[in-house]
Amino acid sequence: MSIATTDLLSLGLKERDRLNKELGGGIPPGSIVLVEGDYGAGKSAISQRFSYGFCEEGHTVTMLSTELTVGSFLDQMHSLDYGMVEHLLDENMLFLHADIGDGNTFSGQEEEGDRKELLKRLMEAEVMWESEVVIIDTFDAILRNDPKFEALVRQNDERQAALEIISFFRDIISQGKVIMLTVDPSTLDEEAIGPFRAIADVFLELEMVEVGNDVRRQISVLRFAGMGEQVGDSIGYSVRSGTGIVIESRSVA
Repeated sequence: MSIATTDLLSLGLKERDRLNKELGGGIPPGSIVLVEGDYGAGKSAISQRFSYGFCEEGHTVTMLSTELTVGSFLDQMHSLDYGMVEHLLDENMLFLHADIGDGNTFSGQEEEGDRKELLKRLMEAEVMWESEVVIIDTFDAILRNDPKFEALVRQNDERQAALEIISFFRDIISQGKVIMLTVDPSTLDEEAIGPFRAIADVFLELEMVEVGNDVRRQISVLRFAGMGEQVGDSIGYSVRSGTGIVIESRSVA
C-alpha cells in the first residue's frame, strides 16, 4: 500500500537529477535500505548522493565509511560537486571512519586483547544513531571483520549471527529513522547476507551491464515497500566527475 509522498524522506536535487522521482519521491521513514553491488559498481557514489540529497532537504545524516577518511570523503564529494563542508560544519552530517583494516579497531584506538567485536561497538556508538538517516558503507566489511560474527559463520550459524544486529536495526527504524547499508555480495556467503536481504524494506542492486561495446550502470529495484509514486524496475545511471549521479534516459537491456 502506498503512503503519502509528503511522508517520504526526499532525496532532493530535483533540479540536478531525476533520482528522487525515479525512486517514487523518496525513502519511507522507518526503512532499512540495502544497496548491493560488486566492487566498482558504484555503491559509494550512490550512498554519497543519498547523503548529500538528504542533507540538502534538511535531514540529519550519519555516514560511517569503512574505506574513506574524512579527507578522502570530502575530496570525493567535491569531485562529484556535492558540497558537504557546510553540512559537516552545521552538524547536519556526521562522518565517521571505521578503521577496521589495521588491527580491526573501530575507532582507531588501539586496545589490548583480542580482535574487537565490531558489531557490538557499532550498536553502542549512541551518537551515530541520533541522526534521521544512518548510512554504513560498506557493511560487509564490518561483518567480515567481526570475530563473533565470523565464528558463528564458521559454525554454519549465520542467521544467529545476524539476529542481534537485525533486532537492533528494527529498534532504530521503529523511531522513524532510515538505515542504509551497502554490501558487496561477493564477499559474503548467501546464508550470511540472506537475513539482511529478508528484512530490507528497500532492496536495490547495482549492476554494470554490457551493451555492445558500452558498459552501462543500472539500479535494479528488487523491493520497495511503502513507495510513494510508482517506482521503476530498473534505473540507468552514470557517475560523472563535476556532476555526480546522472540518470540516463536510455533504457538498459
